[in-house]
Amino acid sequence: MNTLLDFSGLPRFSSFTPDLVKPAIDELIADAEGCVAKVTSSNETPTWANVITPIDDVTERLSRAWGMVGHLNAVVNSPALRDAYNGMLPTVTQFWSGLSQNEKLFAKYKQIRASSDNSSPNSPSTGVSDFLDPAQRRSLDNEIRDFRLGGAELPDDKKARFQSVQEELSTLMSTFNDNVLDATNAFAYFVTDIAQLAGLPDDAIEAARAAAANDDKPGWKFTLQAPSYLPVMQYAAFQPMREAMYRAYVTRASELGADPKWDNTDIIKRLLTLRAEAAQLLGYNNYAEISLAAKMAESPAEVIAFLNEMATKSKPFAENDWQELIAFAAAELNMADVKAWDVAYVSEKLREKRYAFSDNDVKQYFPEAKVIAGLFRVVESIYGVRFVKSSAESWHKDVSFFDVLDGAGQVIG
Repeated sequence: MNTLLDFSGLPRFSSFTPDLVKPAIDELIADAEGCVAKVTSSNETPTWANVITPIDDVTERLSRAWGMVGHLNAVVNSPALRDAYNGMLPTVTQFWSGLSQNEKLFAKYKQIRASSDNSSPNSPSTGVSDFLDPAQRRSLDNEIRDFRLGGAELPDDKKARFQSVQEELSTLMSTFNDNVLDATNAFAYFVTDIAQLAGLPDDAIEAARAAAANDDKPGWKFTLQAPSYLPVMQYAAFQPMREAMYRAYVTRASELGADPKWDNTDIIKRLLTLRAEAAQLLGYNNYAEISLAAKMAESPAEVIAFLNEMATKSKPFAENDWQELIAFAAAELNMADVKAWDVAYVSEKLREKRYAFSDNDVKQYFPEAKVIAGLFRVVESIYGVRFVKSSAESWHKDVSFFDVLDGAGQVIG
């Protein structure tokens, strides 16, 4: 059986291969389209049970399968998996765009919501809709909002254009992410002079040694992955190394990057153009208004005012911190000009000098097991649940799996 079509339990990562993606997603989309057609052609009075439940069930299967593909593409990317993911992305996007623009389905959702206003838990059945509890009503309100944001109320010509925009946006975003990932993975900084490792924690040095050995090269290998990059910026005394790593990191997939084939400049411009067009098609002034439609803030102006207020209040403190930093760098480190790649390093030295405190010294008290246990204790005390170590198939040996139990000891997640 195609592992992407097996919903009997947890995802079967060990039996996944990229060639399973297309047949599984094609089948799930066909099932979903069949369900939508059945629901929208029915003459039954629309209810939660005969409209929303079947649609939720069939789209959940598609979301789960595609979610597994997207997750693996993000965490264990390979050329074959990337091709499979990008090959099906337009099809998946087209399905979701079409679903959100389905006028018949939209009408049934609105009919269910309208009828729910006339029902109550103590009243006899209206024959129109079952009583909806507050959670169902909120869910239904969100669905109706998303239909509108998906273009359900647009005229046919604008619907077609909006769907085309959505498809191109999804493809561009995938390409953008691929470029950042490739640019990140392509960079390596090799050190053969042990003196250049001064200041680095022992675990960072050992990890770099293992990385170089894995490439059959001498010395130490540093990359732009966070566990390698961050210790260099914070602890490495060798400034040229910090500068090289910093420049490579902040110019990934840009016009200043190592390889023009990963330059996202034109993609960003196109994304902005398409987002503006999508907003215009839906009757919004800009894409920010679309983004806020599902958020707490009422308008972009409210967000900007909030950010400006924060900036006004925090800027004097930031300026004071900066003056202290450059004064310390000049007096204690003989560093006349603090550059961007020096900030984390100087900040660490200042912290050590002023407070006799170092992140590297403290981290020995926060091993992974202790941190996770502490996190779980907080969640358990708030929500009355328990986390119990369990086992499941995963995509990497370091993945841990836990069951979430309720107060009665039943697995709820």
